[in-house]
Amino acid sequence: MHPSSIALLLTSSLVGLASLSTDMAHAATPTAAELTAQVEQKVITWRRDLHQHPELSNREFRTSKVIEKHLKSLGLEVETGVAHTGVVAILKGGKPGPLIGLRADMDALPVTEVVDLPFASKAKDKYRGQDVGVMHACGHDTHVAMLMGVAENLVKVKDSLAGDVMFIFQPAEEGAPEGEEGGAQLMLKQGLFAKRKPDQVFGMHVTSSMPAGMIGLRSGPAMASEDSFTIKVTGRQTHGSRPWAGVDPIVAAAQIITGVQTIISRQVDVTKAPAVVSFGAINGGIRSNIIPDEVELIGTIRTFDQPMRAEIKLKLAEIAELQAKTLGATATTTIEEGYPVTVNNPELVALMRPVVESVVGKANLIEPGLITGAEDFSYYALETPGMFFFLGVTPRDQDHKTAPSNHSPSFFVDESALKVGVQTMTQVALSALGQ
Repeated sequence: MHPSSIALLLTSSLVGLASLSTDMAHAATPTAAELTAQVEQKVITWRRDLHQHPELSNREFRTSKVIEKHLKSLGLEVETGVAHTGVVAILKGGKPGPLIGLRADMDALPVTEVVDLPFASKAKDKYRGQDVGVMHACGHDTHVAMLMGVAENLVKVKDSLAGDVMFIFQPAEEGAPEGEEGGAQLMLKQGLFAKRKPDQVFGMHVTSSMPAGMIGLRSGPAMASEDSFTIKVTGRQTHGSRPWAGVDPIVAAAQIITGVQTIISRQVDVTKAPAVVSFGAINGGIRSNIIPDEVELIGTIRTFDQPMRAEIKLKLAEIAELQAKTLGATATTTIEEGYPVTVNNPELVALMRPVVESVVGKANLIEPGLITGAEDFSYYALETPGMFFFLGVTPRDQDHKTAPSNHSPSFFVDESALKVGVQTMTQVALSALGQ
């Protein structure tokens, strides 16, 4: 054979081997879409089981067992009993690299379900001393099921991952029962990030405010901080026919409510960030002809800026005290600090937005407006760069603008959206770990 022919044959063989090697490598590493197709039905089955067996905050005992069993079946290192019922698992990738955290919340709400489903919740429990129905009215059952699916996906390709994954199944996002600690804050307090802090942390939440399969992702402040307050207004009881003989705390409370409205409308710079102060209850008095000794006001503060948050709290207490004083009454303000502002790290969002778009397409990725609801994912994002995004779950043939909202007894999830959530979170994780 002529030397040139031998060289040509060798070159062709090498090209063929290189092509075969590339094809084999591709075949050995399934895509996020391929992985999700394999696990989609499992995710739906898990979700339905969890939906039928909801558990209130810090009481997610059965839920944690379901999660633990699945994660151990995948061969992961699993820790249970974190912040009462939380489950944490570590997946070690085949190559060195960063640690990322993926979080799902587990708890249900004291809501009686009215949706006609074969797997509708019939669960009952006690909440603040009352018998209540229990329902996954905020979609945390879907969060757990989707993260279980993501865990299975990533285990299948762990050898190709350049880094590790911390799966965080968190209890009590809706708030711990009175007198208890819970949620993200307690997980961190107990050392969740102590041994090794994730370099990035990701979370996802379903919402009825978008059509099924759409993703909402916002850079910077995304969800508000939340603080609850109680104002006790004390006067002096007297007969309703002789108000001058006492001090009327009802009138003082009314003055306080009116005065507090000027905090947002006149005293803080709302061009910097929006804010809300709302009163949710007024309790005081028992008869039409008795002016009581005391009136209690309770409410909430929502902000998107930490300095403004502190300013509003100071002004609230000041207005309450001074307004009461002008009428001879006294006012004591107690503020229970809630969740911080949920802030999406701008650099991380800029990095991951094209990744999310590659899954859902440009038309299905939106930047939602600021959300005055609060989320304790915010605590993780204070510790390390975080990204929290939303998955629409309202059926496409319904108007998402009028669909029953999260926390409604009529809250409904179009399960076709779950595969979008699983694929998106899987792709985000793969991209964060060099895939």
